[in-house]
Amino acid sequence: MKTNRRDFLKTAAFAGAGAISAGSISSCKRPATESELHHIKDMVDSKHIQQFNMCGYSAPALDHVRVGFIGLGSRGSGAVLRMMNIENTEVRALCDKRPAAVENSRDNVLQYGFTEPELYSGDDNIWKEMCQRDDIDLVYICTPWNLHTPMALYAMENGKHVACEVPIARTLDEAWQLVETSERTKKHCMQLENCCYDFFELLTLNMARQGMFGDIVHGEGAYIHTLTDLNFDKFDNNDPLGSGYIDMWRLKENYGRNGNLYPTHGLGPVCQVMNINRGDRMEYLTSMSSNDFTMHRRALELAAEDDFFSSFTEDKFRGNMNTTLVRTNKGRTIMIQHDVSTPRPYSRIHLISGTKGIARKWPDPARIALGHSWLNEEEFGELRERYTPEIIRRVGDMARKVGGHGGMDFIMDWRLIDCLRNGLPLDQDVYDAALWSAITPLSEWSVANRSDSIDVPDFTCGSWKINKPHNINLEEGGTTGVRKLEKADASLQLNV
Repeated sequence: MKTNRRDFLKTAAFAGAGAISAGSISSCKRPATESELHHIKDMVDSKHIQQFNMCGYSAPALDHVRVGFIGLGSRGSGAVLRMMNIENTEVRALCDKRPAAVENSRDNVLQYGFTEPELYSGDDNIWKEMCQRDDIDLVYICTPWNLHTPMALYAMENGKHVACEVPIARTLDEAWQLVETSERTKKHCMQLENCCYDFFELLTLNMARQGMFGDIVHGEGAYIHTLTDLNFDKFDNNDPLGSGYIDMWRLKENYGRNGNLYPTHGLGPVCQVMNINRGDRMEYLTSMSSNDFTMHRRALELAAEDDFFSSFTEDKFRGNMNTTLVRTNKGRTIMIQHDVSTPRPYSRIHLISGTKGIARKWPDPARIALGHSWLNEEEFGELRERYTPEIIRRVGDMARKVGGHGGMDFIMDWRLIDCLRNGLPLDQDVYDAALWSAITPLSEWSVANRSDSIDVPDFTCGSWKINKPHNINLEEGGTTGVRKLEKADASLQLNV
C-alpha cells in the first residue's frame, strides 16, 4: 500500500505542542520489526508536492542572531563556547534537563563577560518553553538522536530557524516531516554536518568546482571510529558533561538496528562535490552488514558482573561493518561505510575520484593525484595555496584557535551565522538534512532484505534539476567578525 502524503501529514504533523507527547520521545525507538521495515518501503513510494523550494532560499537578514541551545553535554557545551567567539551573536537561552549541565554552560558564558542567559532545566519537556520565546532566532539542538526531529519541528512551528546535530532524522517519516515543515514555515533547517567544513574537504570541493578532477565518477566516505568503550560507559548524571551518553542512548541505538547508523560525516562532503540535490540526485542504494563480532560479547562480559547490562544480552547488535553503495541519476557511485566497534584507526576516507584526478584524506597524510602518481609535498603545497577557498582564508586561523574537531566546528558555526545575518541561502538545507539522514533507514531495509536495492526518495520533488550549487567563496556575505576570546578548554569538546 502506498502512503498518501497529505493523509499522512494530517496524522503525523502538528500545530503547536499537542502532537509531541512525552511518551513519543522518552525512549529510543528501534525500527526493526517487520511491519516497520515494510513501512520504510511504503514511504519511499509516497508522494509529496513541494510547497516552497528551500534550496537557495534567502530568509530575511538578521543583524544580530539570538541563539537558544538544547542539550549541553560535550557537543552542546562546546557549541556555546564557539558561538561566543562569533560577533553579532547572543547566547539567549540554555536548556538541558540536567541542572548541572545548564549551570556549567551558564558559568562559561558569564566567565567571558556576556549577559546571563535564561536557563531551562529539570524537566524532560522544558525545551518547549524555550522554543516558545519570542526573542530567539535560532535553536541549536545537541540532544540524543531520537529527540532531534521532534525538537526541530517544534522550533520551526514556533518561528525559529533550526541547526541540529547529526543525524537530524531517524526514519523516512521524520525526514518528510522536516521537509514539509521547513517549506511551510519558511524556516531554515540545517543539519550540523561539520565535516563539510574541514580544511581538506573544503579544498577538494573548491578544486572540484574549478574542474581540477574532471567529471566526478566516484566518491567514498565513512565513519570508522572505535567507540565501543564509550558506548558501554555508564553515564554519570552528576557530571555536567559526562563521559558517555545519558541514559545509554547511543548503546540502545546500536541494539536492534542493523544498517549504517551514522552516514552523514563521510557522505556530506561527497554529496557537495557531486552537487547532489543541485544538479544530480541519488536514485537507489544497496547495503550489506557483517555479523557483530564484538558488541554482544562485550555485553555478556559486563552483564556477568553488573546486572545493569542484562537488558543487552540478546544477540541483537548491529553488524560491525556496514557498507552501503549508492548510484546517482548521472551514473556516479558513492560508497559509505560505518564501523564504530572494531579496533581500527579513525577514518572518514573522503575519496573523490574523477576523470582527471583523485583526492583521498585517509590514511594520513591526505594526498592528491592529477594523473597516475601522487603529488609530492611541494606540489601539494602549491596546489593547496592556489585552491584554498576564501572561507578558510577568512576564518581558518581563528578556527584552529577556537577548535572543535580541529576547527571545522567553528567554521560551520561562523558560516551559519554569516548566512543568517546576510540573508543568504545556507550551504546545507533541509533537503540535504533529510537525504543524508535517510541513508540509515534505507540501509536498514536493504540489510534486512539480503542487500536488495531500494529507491532513494527525492526530497526536492524534482527541483534538483534546477537548484544551483551553494557558494563557498564568499562572493556574498563574509561580513561577520570574530571575537578573539581566550581559547576554550578543549576537554569540553569530545571528538565524537
